[in-house]
Amino acid sequence: MKVIVIGGGPAGMMAAITAKQKGHQVILLEKMRSLGRKLLITGKGRCNITSSLDMAEFIKNTPGNGRFLYSCYQNYTNQDILQFLKEQGLEVKEERGNRIFPVTDRSKDVLQCFTKKLNELKVEVRCDTEVKQILVKTEGEDKVVIGVRTNRGTIDANKIILATGGKSYPLTGSTGDGYKMAKLLGHTVTEIKPSLVPLVCYESEMSKQLQGLSLKNVKVTFLDEETGREIYKDFGEMLFTHFGVSGPIILSASAHLVRYKQIEQKLRNRKISLSIDFKPALSEEKLEERILRDFEIIKNKQFKNSLDKLLPQKMIPIMVDKSGIDANKPIHEIKREERKKLTKLLKNFVICIKDFRTIDEAIVTSGGINIKEINPATMQSKKIGGLYFAGELIDVDSYTGGFNLQIAYSTGYTAGLLKEK
Repeated sequence: MKVIVIGGGPAGMMAAITAKQKGHQVILLEKMRSLGRKLLITGKGRCNITSSLDMAEFIKNTPGNGRFLYSCYQNYTNQDILQFLKEQGLEVKEERGNRIFPVTDRSKDVLQCFTKKLNELKVEVRCDTEVKQILVKTEGEDKVVIGVRTNRGTIDANKIILATGGKSYPLTGSTGDGYKMAKLLGHTVTEIKPSLVPLVCYESEMSKQLQGLSLKNVKVTFLDEETGREIYKDFGEMLFTHFGVSGPIILSASAHLVRYKQIEQKLRNRKISLSIDFKPALSEEKLEERILRDFEIIKNKQFKNSLDKLLPQKMIPIMVDKSGIDANKPIHEIKREERKKLTKLLKNFVICIKDFRTIDEAIVTSGGINIKEINPATMQSKKIGGLYFAGELIDVDSYTGGFNLQIAYSTGYTAGLLKEK
């Protein structure tokens, strides 16, 4: 059987490898000059391959239609991708947060494992080949694929796997082509939004002052100020940017915010707040006791010179200003009420969220081919015979931590089986 895989990312490469191993003739088409361009920039160029968590936890870490992936995760697990890489000669290591990386810390070594296997299996790879349209014909009451039209001519096929990625990082080739092709075939594409994306804050001047400051081991809580509802909370690392906030726990929070009811209206009306707890390991009482002890040692210093042990240097002028305490006030003159206010500020430093950064800066895309139109057991289209989907193109997305790449491997593998139900 002749199979065309459209898209040379991790989902497409996995689908091509799987289909070839099943004995099919496979052609892998990629519009860029080389395969895996987006894979190379994942994990800041180190490639967070997957997570070491149990596969049931992967569904919990996928706010975007995680249950849809149940069969795919059974078909191809995190242990399967690690075994695949090991067979190609790549060793891995586990870092904090259950994240798995190559021991070499180089994404290109992960990509080489895929390309090595494609070469070994003699999969026909055609780069610089852009698919313009998936061709179908009508057989009775059904429509079935018969091939594709590309910038280099028409190619016939019995089966087609569409794995073109989403719209994030368009310079890598993810420009939403697959959505257009699917729409032409009658598929529904849910609203496309950025996910795992930095957030813009209203406090622009403060953001510029704090630009580049990384905070570790902090707790963040996102609140709907209108209802008092807690939207999301997390613990870990975040980063201040010239426009707002970023970093692992902020990116994961964005995956929740993008799905929050009436989010755009609430952002416009300054109704979404981010609370940062700088000292989550200490209760307010314990923190106040610590501050009191610190102040006793440096009681003759000015307040502006008293917070070195509590905060990074960049953060101190901001905290001094927000505390309302005179910066030049000697520590021994600070009153109990002022100290309590400082304590509360350290436990609840509030920033107002204004917007998401654009999809060009998002790690993944939220939205895509409607999952109701895809068979979750096979990744086959319910509308077009012989058409399968894989990867970010589908309306599924996860938090940071290797989960989104696992979606690519698992859906790519399942689509590559080319099963029909």
